[in-house]
Amino acid sequence: MNIKRKIAVVITARPSYSRVKTVLKAIQQNPDLELQLIIAASALLERYGSAVNYIENDGFEIAAKVFNVLEGENLTAAAKTTGIGILELSTVFDNLKPDIVVTVADRFETMATAIAASYMNIPLAHIQGGEVTGNIDEKVRHAITKLADYHFVASENAKQRVIQLGENPEMVFNTGCPSIDIAQQVLQSDKPLFDPYELYGGVGSKPKLDQGYLVVMQHPVTNEYLDSRKHIEATLRAIQQINFPTLWFWPNVDAGADGTSTGIRSYRELHKLENVHFFKNMKGDDFLQLLHGSACLVGNSSVGIRECSFLGVPVVNIGSRQNRRDRGNNVIDVSYDENEIVKGIQSAFQNKERKQSLVYGGGDAGEKIATLLSNLPLQFHKTISY
Repeated sequence: MNIKRKIAVVITARPSYSRVKTVLKAIQQNPDLELQLIIAASALLERYGSAVNYIENDGFEIAAKVFNVLEGENLTAAAKTTGIGILELSTVFDNLKPDIVVTVADRFETMATAIAASYMNIPLAHIQGGEVTGNIDEKVRHAITKLADYHFVASENAKQRVIQLGENPEMVFNTGCPSIDIAQQVLQSDKPLFDPYELYGGVGSKPKLDQGYLVVMQHPVTNEYLDSRKHIEATLRAIQQINFPTLWFWPNVDAGADGTSTGIRSYRELHKLENVHFFKNMKGDDFLQLLHGSACLVGNSSVGIRECSFLGVPVVNIGSRQNRRDRGNNVIDVSYDENEIVKGIQSAFQNKERKQSLVYGGGDAGEKIATLLSNLPLQFHKTISY
């Protein structure tokens, strides 16, 4: 009888699911693996789009849910949320007894996953380590790298950086980014653009999209969280000045998110945004299809650096959140300045040529990661000499 290796994947936020959806599918389809899917933190919260609903609708069975988000959306709440996550996830891991735990990227909640698994002597695999951004996420990302036993990185530069951090080169694999797998599917699809208002509701006017549209997704920056309202107001003024059909997505649950959200709501009350519609959330493949059809992405989301580079979608990247991250030639970097943002958007409008970049892989990361999870030796300590 074939004993399957149990793989616990912890999803803590809306973007994390789209990052690893193809990994989850590949684990499900691998005869040597059993998926133990754990949903935690903001992925369970309605105010951030309740990503858990999309996960269940995609046919994934959830092994455990962990409610650990402390209200406040400030640095203290983030630290305490991480602490609660360690407590809760330790119990979940004790119950499920996984052979390997998989954690994704660099959000503060992922630190809880890494600490709990490490102290329980469970082998830890980290997806998207080795990247640099210049903010608190970088500290978390590199700390998880040092706790992890296996490293599934998204680019060659990231691989070299993880090795430079002292990790065993034999346990560092450039698999590419799993989110590129979905972008690849979007490129190959010939589905017509869906009606986002009908499928996802949202609030605001409903501008016609047939002559082009912008997508905006801007999150607070953790080490600049006190300025989050000022930052979002600059973007709001720029979008109002451009006066082009715009689909705007709600921010992540990071320190400063309250300032971002309050800034949006207050601005909407004081100004008539005739060409802007706001959404909480959207399925990953639908969101990428929407991005692919857009004239430009505006904001500071990593989707602009990753998926948009593969899709060739122009990006006006605002501020410091994505500093130093590997990028394609689709990105226009601007500061938190209304006029710079407007000029960036106008420049994106003028550049009609879209060039694809493979800096984050070619669309087969999910299969690569599942195969590695089934074949790698189980180890939770770093005794190999190198």
